[in-house]
Amino acid sequence: MPFNTKYAFMVSMDVAADKEDLFNEVYDEEHIPALLKVPGVLAVSRLKTVPATLSMAGQEHAVTGEGLPHYIAIYEVESPDVLNSPAWAAAVEEGRWGGQVRPYTSNRQHVLRKLI
Repeated sequence: MPFNTKYAFMVSMDVAADKEDLFNEVYDEEHIPALLKVPGVLAVSRLKTVPATLSMAGQEHAVTGEGLPHYIAIYEVESPDVLNSPAWAAAVEEGRWGGQVRPYTSNRQHVLRKLI
């Protein structure tokens, strides 16, 4: 997937199994639309870890992502300043995310990367 900007903000996490449906509903229908309204947020992609087998050097290796968060969202942002803006701060608290979803997430990781 080609990036539309020089910065990718990656948010990874797990969610309690009994909250997974709510997590996905709120993420797709509320959280992402709110963040896409923030000036400087150009696109969002979501991914979920799935097990696979990798053939390398004549051997098969299990690819499980063990220990890593199962969900990742990649926000394409125009600059690092977007993440510290009042608009971003307001958007991440909109809707049900802050009160009904975030408390059931764990193993959260945040990282900003620059395209090279």
